Amino acid sequence: MESEYNPPQDPLEVLHEDHEILVLNKPAGLLSVPGKGAHLADCLLARAQEAFPTALLVHRLDRDTSGVMVFGLSPHAQRHLGLQFEKRQVKKTYIARVWGKLSPKSGIVDLPLIVDWPNRPRQKVCHETGREAVTDWRVLRQNADESRVRLMPRTGRSHQLRVHMLAMGHPILGDPLYATGLAAQHPRLMLHSEELRLRHPDGGAGMRFRAKPPF
Repeated sequence: MESEYNPPQDPLEVLHEDHEILVLNKPAGLLSVPGKGAHLADCLLARAQEAFPTALLVHRLDRDTSGVMVFGLSPHAQRHLGLQFEKRQVKKTYIARVWGKLSPKSGIVDLPLIVDWPNRPRQKVCHETGREAVTDWRVLRQNADESRVRLMPRTGRSHQLRVHMLAMGHPILGDPLYATGLAAQHPRLMLHSEELRLRHPDGGAGMRFRAKPPF
C-alpha cells in the first residue's frame, strides 16, 4: 500500500443487523478485505466475522475511505446483494471535501477508467481501453479553497470518485495517491460513504442506511 499499514482500533460500529444482512460503518485507514501478507490481515471483513461468523463480503471500500458497508449473513443474501451491485440497483451517496471551488454547482463526470499498470494501484482515464465510469456530483457548500460535495456514482469502478475529481482539477483532500501539495496535507482521505439504498434479500423491501461523515 502507499504507506505503512497502521489500522485504527475502533470497536465495530453496527448500523443495522438482522437475519440476512449486516451493515457497518467502516473507519478510514482499515482495509475492507485482507491484503497480501500477514501484516495486512486485519480488515473489516475479518473483524465482522469475529462478531458475526457467517458474514460474507458483498462490496468494498478503499482503505482510506470511511462509511457504510453492507455484508451478507447467508450465501443467499450475498448473492442477492451482489446482483444488486452488479446491476447498478444500489444507490450510493458519498460526501467529499475537494480542492478548490467547483463551478458550476452540479454536473456529471463521464470518463472511462482503467488501471495505470506501471503505477498501480493508481487508475487513469483512458478513452480507448477504459471501462465506463459515470459520477453525478453536487456542491453542498464551498469557500475559496475547497468545496464540500455530494458524489453519486452510477458505476462502481476502482478509485472512480478519486480519479473523476482529479480529472476535474479538484482532487479529494488528503488523497495519498492523487492529491499533491497543499491538497495532500490532510490527516486522512476526505471521502465518506454516507448512504446505501438497496433491497432486502428477504422480501425485497427498500432499505436505506446512513452514517454521518466524521469531517
